[in-house]
Amino acid sequence: MSDLRDRVVKYIANMEETLKKIEKEDQRVISLAKQYTSDAKFYLEKGDLETALVDIVYAEGLIDALKIIEGTKEKKVFVGGTFDIIHPGHIEFLRRASSLGRVYVAVSRDKNAERVKGRKPINDENQRLEVVKGIKYVHEAFLGDENDFLKSVERVRPDIVFLGPDQHVDENKLKEELAKRGLVVEVARLEQRIDRWKHSSTSSIIKEIADRYCNHA
Repeated sequence: MSDLRDRVVKYIANMEETLKKIEKEDQRVISLAKQYTSDAKFYLEKGDLETALVDIVYAEGLIDALKIIEGTKEKKVFVGGTFDIIHPGHIEFLRRASSLGRVYVAVSRDKNAERVKGRKPINDENQRLEVVKGIKYVHEAFLGDENDFLKSVERVRPDIVFLGPDQHVDENKLKEELAKRGLVVEVARLEQRIDRWKHSSTSSIIKEIADRYCNHA
């Protein structure tokens, strides 16, 4: 009988430790597992070891099922960018990001886009955001933080940060900075610009418009 008691006590201790680590979004399953664990402790104290064992095994089964579900979830992929005048290069970039998981896009704020590009964006931040939201490869899009790019990454808590070929970010330093904030992520990059279309950059589109309609006025 003491062996059974030791088994139940160990089960309960392991379950209580596991429950502390599960994400909040699974609270309904966790709540039920906690109830079974509580019942197991109650019956253990009453000396009803068989019922205690049944309850804690139920709790363990719920957590095992939850772990299986967690394992099948898509990875989160973080992408950041200006996305000013959307062109096929943007679409292909986001399509490739989506092949890695569910895509979350931080759209640059106007002042940050101007600082990085050296010019004001053609479309303001809210308009750019609305266009990106409409792209089928994007699960969620939002405006990035004005002062701290990494806060946008913290918001998503991604598995992967996907960079474009023109984003001059040191991948190792990025991983180090994110690690300081408690995020362990994979950093992937699209190595080459996608240039199989005539206009695969916003700059080339602006130049074409200027050449056609401004220089011949």
